Formats: sequence, C-alpha cells, structure tokens
Amino acid sequence: MLDRRYMLAAVAAAALVAPMGAFAQDWKAKYPELVYATVPAENASGVTERMGPFMEYLSRELGVKVTLRIAADYAAVIEGQKAGNIHIGDYGPSSYVRAHTVTNGGVQAFATMRASDGSTGYFAVAYAKTSAPGAKLEDFKGKNLCLVDPNSTSGNNVPLYSMDKMGIEPSTYFAKVTNAGSHENAVMAVQQGTCDLAFNWWNSEDDSNLTRMHNKGMVKKEDFKIVFRSEKIPGSPYAVLTSLPPELKAAIVKAFEDAPTKGKAAFDKLSDGKSPGFAPAKHEDYKVTVELQNFIDALRKKRGS
Repeated sequence: MLDRRYMLAAVAAAALVAPMGAFAQDWKAKYPELVYATVPAENASGVTERMGPFMEYLSRELGVKVTLRIAADYAAVIEGQKAGNIHIGDYGPSSYVRAHTVTNGGVQAFATMRASDGSTGYFAVAYAKTSAPGAKLEDFKGKNLCLVDPNSTSGNNVPLYSMDKMGIEPSTYFAKVTNAGSHENAVMAVQQGTCDLAFNWWNSEDDSNLTRMHNKGMVKKEDFKIVFRSEKIPGSPYAVLTSLPPELKAAIVKAFEDAPTKGKAAFDKLSDGKSPGFAPAKHEDYKVTVELQNFIDALRKKRGS
C-alpha cells in the first residue's frame, strides 16, 4: 500500500500557516476539474483506451472531474505544470527531475507503479531485429539508431549516458541517429527497417512496450532481440503540483493507493494487468537521476543544443 507519510507531513506543516478554510472540501470549489497529463508511448487511441477508465475512477474517488490530456512530449507536460494548468503529471524519472528543476520545486513525486514482482524501477533496452547480425550494441557500429523523446529516461537519457560510459559517441559511431518521438514509433522503425537499433523501456520479459505492442497485434515479439540492457532505473513517478491544497494532494495519494481494490478493472487496464499496485515516491528517490540529468545538460551545452 502507498505510504501516506510524505503527504501527511505536508498537511501537518501547512496546518500551521494556512487558515482552516483552506481545508475540508473547499478545494473542490477552486478545483472543479483536474487535468492529468501523460505522454503517449503508443498511439493516442491506445492511450485513451488504456487510461480512460482510470480517469473515470479518479473522478469518482476525488469527487471532481479528472480530464486526460495527451501531451505531444514531456516538455509540454513540464510547461503545463509550470503554468499550473496540469495538476497531475505522468513522468519518466528524467522528465520529472527536469520538471522539478524548471518549476523550482513546483512539482512533487508521490507514487510510482510496482513491477509484477512488487519491486520498483525498470530498464532501458536496445532492440534489433532477431535476424540482424550482432548480439551486442557495439556490433551495430555504422548502422542507424533510433532514440525517443529527448526528455525520455529509457529512450534517450540513459542510452546516451550508458554509451558515453562505453566510449561511444552516437553521432560518429552510427550512420544516423533519429529521434522517433515515442517508444512505439521506435519499435516500428526497427520493424520497418528505418532503424537497425532502437531504445525502449523494459520491466521484464512479459512486461515491456514490446510485449504491449505484441499483444495488440502490431508486431511479433519474436522478431526482436535485446542487444543492450541498462542498470536499473528508479521507477517512473507520478507528480502533483506542490501548490495544490494539502487535503487535495492527500486525496490523490489515497485514490492511487486504493486503485487496485476500489478501481481494479481500471487499474488493471492502466497497468496491463502486470502490477500489484503503486509504491510511494518522493523527490529524494531521484538523486541518481539528478546526476543523469546533469550529464545530459552538460552534453547539450557541449553540442550547443
């Protein structure tokens, strides 16, 4: 179950300075609608089908409408939270750290989804066609590489960091480096031969973007092989605006906590039936990601981008 100590501490602290009228159900008048933003790892219709029931569940539990916004990329989610137009953000670790930085702590992580074995965290993997020669990333020198969203942890930042540690400069090591946009697009690029290698997220053999696409009949899992797997990455966080009323934040935490039981069908749809529930998360859990982000920032500065 989600540990609510993080949010309850915030509620207690706020009680020392906030007037009593800020509590109880007053937040519903100020926030009659909440916006939940996500970035599509799949096509928009797939995102809506998978996440729509969870929005309905959150609306019932919170007593206000929760609207799903499918953002073009993580930068759009970050800017939306910075402007206060997005109340709940669905992030990868790197994009969350970026959001926390550019908003000066204006967003705070509160949960991450558990893997099927109850653990948290996931991996970045590189896929190639099973028929392609080569068993490891280094074997693909001179080939075409697909990355994902520039703010994606598993699809861009961890791959760049890992390749740097391996002494690989992508722009010269590979014939072409392309940003595919989404994880789904990256896999399709390998399927279609546009890219020989593509990075993606991976939890386990039966829980990944590839298995999700296989289950939807988009690709055949057996047509792909993993030629690189990173060290474990902290779990992708869900984050709320720090400025939200403490009782609203606590209600959101509780709704996530209760989802596997009170909204089982919606939660199973959201998690592809692979997760037992959410685990608590806090900003301090992403210190290693801050170091990763610093590397990416230095790399962008070096490249003048």
